[in-house]
Amino acid sequence: MRSPARQVTNRDVAERLAFMSRLLEIAGADRYRTWAYERAARQVERLSLPVAELGEEELGEEELARIPGIGVRIAGQIREIAETGSFRELEDLQTTVPKSLIDLLDVAGVGPRTLRTLWKELDVLTIDDLERAVKGRRIRALPGFGAKKEEAIGKGIKQFRRRSDRMTRPKADAVLASAAALFPDGQYTVAGSYRRGASTVGRIGIVTTEDRTAFMHRLQTAADAIAGESEEEVSFSAGGAQVSVRFTEPGRCGTALLCATGSRGFLARLAAAALEQGYRLEPSGLADCASGRLHTFGSEEEVFAFLGMAAVPPELREDRGEIELALQNALPDLVELRQVRGDLHAHTTASDGHQSLEDAAAAGDARGYEYIAITDHSSRVSPEALAKQQSEIERINRRHTCRLLAGSEVDIKSDGTLGYPNKILADLDVVVASVHSGFGQDSDVLTRRVLTAMENEHVDIIGHPTGRLLGRRPPYAIDLARVTAHAAETGTALEINASPCRLDLEDIYIWHAKKKGVKLAAGTDAHRTGEFSNMRYGVMLARRGWCTPDDILNTLSLSELLEWRS
Repeated sequence: MRSPARQVTNRDVAERLAFMSRLLEIAGADRYRTWAYERAARQVERLSLPVAELGEEELGEEELARIPGIGVRIAGQIREIAETGSFRELEDLQTTVPKSLIDLLDVAGVGPRTLRTLWKELDVLTIDDLERAVKGRRIRALPGFGAKKEEAIGKGIKQFRRRSDRMTRPKADAVLASAAALFPDGQYTVAGSYRRGASTVGRIGIVTTEDRTAFMHRLQTAADAIAGESEEEVSFSAGGAQVSVRFTEPGRCGTALLCATGSRGFLARLAAAALEQGYRLEPSGLADCASGRLHTFGSEEEVFAFLGMAAVPPELREDRGEIELALQNALPDLVELRQVRGDLHAHTTASDGHQSLEDAAAAGDARGYEYIAITDHSSRVSPEALAKQQSEIERINRRHTCRLLAGSEVDIKSDGTLGYPNKILADLDVVVASVHSGFGQDSDVLTRRVLTAMENEHVDIIGHPTGRLLGRRPPYAIDLARVTAHAAETGTALEINASPCRLDLEDIYIWHAKKKGVKLAAGTDAHRTGEFSNMRYGVMLARRGWCTPDDILNTLSLSELLEWRS
């Protein structure tokens, strides 16, 4: 087994244990055994101590075994995960279940029990097998399935086939970390869509001034596979993704990085602007069209200055008018992470979170925040429990510099009404209203649900407005033009959900909302304290949407925020 490339977290451990539970269920193990791993996974997620560190010593393993739901056997396996990233029994079990079958767990409507039945009764092994079974109406004939189940699986297949091969930001971060190990002196700069802050990344582009021969020597022993190479560039696989490295000299890094960062539309506009001044843009520099002389630059800023324009931040390089504004030195002053004063979307153990109120407040203190809005789900918190939480928040606020705001992520029901009555909403500091059901409604019905919610005077923010889950669920059919226009009329903010699983809104919709004067609210949707750091993704999207600090609700001070809400 391999050693883990990074520190193993509680989430990593829980995911391995939960995966073991699912595989056992597919393999037909008894329910007690599958349930044991499922329960252990839940226990690990709820723990505040790092179980991987605890399991590093024999004594720590004994302490793990005393945690309810873990026991001696699983404690030993947690220790294996801490050391290698997996454990032997799981890897052995994976060899008995076809990988193509495991992949089908990502099809909506297909759980482990369903998958075992389809495998054993219909010989389903691949997505094509599953699709043929749906088209042949063979699934509905199985005991306990029926036509509705078959139709749901059919929809899941369509979503599965639409999945992009693009990486989420955390996956791209992991691939980049793996590739970065090949540059011991840190002589590289990430480029491409990753550098531009795109919500998903196709491949990792890197520009380096590293010696090519030395780099290739390291690459030969470390890379999964080398896909292609030339004098200027090499492509290889790392962490299951494609990485492209462009070699350049320190004095030519400016144009090399510009060209490697893109986008194509931006580079075409920049090349046209350069040509108007008599220069041809090349990765090696700006070539004088008249004399052929090549002007070289050590940085991108030098290139922009040479052309008499302001430096365009990578996040704006999407051909949306940024070149014209840069030539006028009229680019917006984009929001920065340091200007964010709080988080407006967080969950605790009161609903589906894995952090206490105390944990959230302490995390806010550590980040220097003025406030964090606690927005547990209305569907999981009774009015009585919500009132109790409000009282607890008041007590906790006496002990912390970061103030917890009593809020809720309230469901927008199928008719546009909300999960709590107005008399409860009126007592809250922040109300986030979100769609969590009825994703299959047609566009007009679903849009009118959200428009109706925005007309409620107590709703401050529309949460994750398109409902997408990157690589797992497409946006629902909402008319964002109507939603944005109505948000401008009602003074409702739209959320930039910073969870890397969502990154919702997409930057183009942020851009349109900003143009209409709609406020944007960045929220991490944090279910654990470690997820508060995802705010960087929210700011990344805000910058891609041309947002300044004035456009982002949570750059306001606490007093300004409460005044805005009133």
